[in-house]
Amino acid sequence: MTDKSAEAQQLAKVWERPTGWRAFSDVNNSVVGLWYIATAFAFMLFAGALALIIRAQLAVPDNTLVSADTYNQMFTLHGTVMMFLFAVPIFEAVAILILPAMLGARDLPFPRLSAFGYWCFLIGGVFVCGSIFFDAAPDAGWFMYPPLSTEQSGIGADIWLLGLSFIEVASIAAAVELIVGVLKCRAPGMHINLTPLYGWYVLVVGAMILFAFPPLIAGDFLFELERAFDWPFFDVRRGGDPILWQHLFWIFGHPEVYIIFLPAIALLAMIVPTFAQRPIAGYSWIVLSAIGTGFLSFGLWVHHMFTTGLPSISLGFFSAASESVAIPTGIQLFAFIATVMLGTVVRTVPMLFCLGALATFIIGGLTGVMVAVAPFDFQAHDTYFIVAHLHYTLIGGMLFPVLAGIRYYYPFSQGKALSRVLGIWSFWLIFIGFHIAFLPMHLTGLLGMPRRVYTYGAERGWDALNMTSTMGAFIFAAGFLLFVWDCVRPKSREPNVARNVWNAGTLEWAGRVPADNWGLRSIPTINSRYPLWDDKDLLNTIDQGRGLLPSAEEGKRETLVTSVLDAEPIQVLRVGKPTFLPMLAAFGLGGVFIFTVFKWWWITAFSGVFFLAVLLYWLWTGTGVHPEKDTKDIGDGRHLPLYVSGPKSTGWWAMFITMTGDLTAYLSVVFGYFFFWTIHTDFPPAGETGPGWQWPLVAFCLGLLAWGATFGARLANGSGSVGLARGLLVIGLVAAASCGVAITAGPWTTGLDPTLHAYPAIVWALVVWVVLHLAVGMIMQAYCLTRSIFGRMTPKYDADIWNVSLYWHFVGFSVVLTSAIIGGFPLLQ
Repeated sequence: MTDKSAEAQQLAKVWERPTGWRAFSDVNNSVVGLWYIATAFAFMLFAGALALIIRAQLAVPDNTLVSADTYNQMFTLHGTVMMFLFAVPIFEAVAILILPAMLGARDLPFPRLSAFGYWCFLIGGVFVCGSIFFDAAPDAGWFMYPPLSTEQSGIGADIWLLGLSFIEVASIAAAVELIVGVLKCRAPGMHINLTPLYGWYVLVVGAMILFAFPPLIAGDFLFELERAFDWPFFDVRRGGDPILWQHLFWIFGHPEVYIIFLPAIALLAMIVPTFAQRPIAGYSWIVLSAIGTGFLSFGLWVHHMFTTGLPSISLGFFSAASESVAIPTGIQLFAFIATVMLGTVVRTVPMLFCLGALATFIIGGLTGVMVAVAPFDFQAHDTYFIVAHLHYTLIGGMLFPVLAGIRYYYPFSQGKALSRVLGIWSFWLIFIGFHIAFLPMHLTGLLGMPRRVYTYGAERGWDALNMTSTMGAFIFAAGFLLFVWDCVRPKSREPNVARNVWNAGTLEWAGRVPADNWGLRSIPTINSRYPLWDDKDLLNTIDQGRGLLPSAEEGKRETLVTSVLDAEPIQVLRVGKPTFLPMLAAFGLGGVFIFTVFKWWWITAFSGVFFLAVLLYWLWTGTGVHPEKDTKDIGDGRHLPLYVSGPKSTGWWAMFITMTGDLTAYLSVVFGYFFFWTIHTDFPPAGETGPGWQWPLVAFCLGLLAWGATFGARLANGSGSVGLARGLLVIGLVAAASCGVAITAGPWTTGLDPTLHAYPAIVWALVVWVVLHLAVGMIMQAYCLTRSIFGRMTPKYDADIWNVSLYWHFVGFSVVLTSAIIGGFPLLQ
């Protein structure tokens, strides 16, 4: 019989955390998640301090506390930090921390990717926030509308563009990690319809990130090309249009509101059933409503643009869509209310924050329905009414639930309890302070006070309302600081909480106190949504090692990979151990973005080479490793493979999800091309022949050849024809390089100057996008060829070529579509 104590010792040794300076090499979700949360809250405190200065400036008329320029930098940075460095990252941070335990996994499938995302987030955030101390912060608003941001902003606009583009890498990395985690790393038996509601919300929001963030990345791409090289995408004098930026920004910006809101509601979906001591009411309705909210959120972006002169039919459509999203949102809120009414409520501080969230968000939702009506929005647009609505929605719909979640999950993470007294005091200070601060802003806006003004005259009659708002802001800040103190105060002398201190029903509370680094002692088979309530022997099964994967005799960190729908075990996945590679890669990539801001091209190039070298070493040594045996005994008489490839593998899913986001960004650039076509009576303009059809046709054919050769290499390698596979990879490399030359030759040989007009600029933008992707594809082809030569990619171990050929499906499509657009579309005019 297996020695159970020896198994526990094996797990403890394998999952041991690094100490000393090597602690920064940790990649465990329980550590990286805490880093993420702490850093996000640090950025929020910074943005909150800026908000207090803003409120102090507006407290009295004709105030000179700060200058107009400083004020512009402060409100721009306040909005930027709150939206990009707190609201979205805090969702990803909490999910990284709690999701593996909730799903019954030892860790997420790509822990090093989580660590890489965190270091990108930290470096980019410090860079953006630190700019204000050098009087170089962005100053054109967190939305950076051109032409103000393209023609009048200094280096701050570049810091915003490139700094946030770097931070978006972290967001997309986390989204990929979380989506794959929910789909592929659930405990055996946890069918898709038994997934905790939090997992469903993570899945929906992760998918939204993949479709919302890429349009902003595409917009940043065009924006920086204009600022750096004077390509006139947004310059009306040369055929551009600043409205294009508004479309790209708000296609991202309005779904982002729900990317922020839905994860917070997910926390309520975990907290409310626990303190109602009954399963959630309307599980299926909540899931469908969450999906519906995510879907509808992509049809609302134009309600931010009602005053830009859009056609009446557009106003009517987007107004109706903006109101309709209240339906699935309301279903979710009513489900929580029904759960409370049907259960026996336990009065706790987390529940108090939940009730505060519902009360506050409902007010924000009602004002949202008001501004969805175009005639009302015409009057309220760009006034403090919108400021009030935005904060009621975000504070009520995000901050209060997040604070409830932190109080709820603090014992799970730290094994200690927060103070009930301090919790109640902090809640009431936050709740009362918030409403004192923001409720009067509705009236301030209706009285005509515009947003983003740094002072006002006494004759306006806004002074009493502004002083009230300022007082409320400081009360709110006092409550928040009290909340933070309760979290960080020393607790070493306090006793640990009891196991499953809230008597919750979901799997994350099955862990011991203090928590083990490896999560659960063994992975159980799940057959209900609330296993701790429905299976009274579950904890004994887990603790006694009677579940699956109870040991780590090979000295590897492992978790189970299961099927997408039925959660049938299909692989034992070996995840990465602590390493500094994610940190080094983040510093290298950060250098590319940061040094580009200052036009230090040689250091930028060095950073790019350093990043590529670290990344290739990371991939060479940490992925696609050949196991010492084919299968592993996971217990219960079952053996699972240690290596899989193709759609069964987590790497294939990660590539597919990443390229879905990349395709969205590419199509956003294509949208720019056809946007210009719709606003110009002659596009291409008179005298422009375009890049011709000959070179785009050659690129079309070569792109298909490169794609076909790569796909053929995968098939040949899988059938055992290794020599043929290598030959096809060489052909693919040559074809890809030739394709890049051909697609560039079209606009180059016809003399298209991207600085003269938006038409040649958007053509060149599409070409640059495709050439960059061809270059990445060539690196991937060369990587597979090298792996094959050194015996690391074989017919049996072929995950690399599977993933690379999947990448080339997307690149091949991009080449074909770009060639058809730039070469064929002008022929139709």
